[in-house]
Amino acid sequence: MDTQITNEAVKNGTLQKIMQSMSERLKPEAAYFGPIKGGRACTFVFDMQDSSVLPSIAEPLFQGLGAEIEIQPVMNTDDMLKGMAAAQKS
Repeated sequence: MDTQITNEAVKNGTLQKIMQSMSERLKPEAAYFGPIKGGRACTFVFDMQDSSVLPSIAEPLFQGLGAEIEIQPVMNTDDMLKGMAAAQKS
């Protein structure tokens, strides 16, 4: 997240409101907050059932915090086994 923008967001309560809203909407399995590359960072681990929700996730972070966002899709063991079985049939 942009340091100058989030400095102001900390002072005026915006950062806390955005993070609380994100947590309520995403219902993450885990949420981590800490420094990265000299700035603030957050990581949410959540189940995104439909990629069409991506704009509603990203925009508050872009607009409110000047954030750079990285989405990293992953699978749990069951999903991986299902995918590997499908790949073997191809």
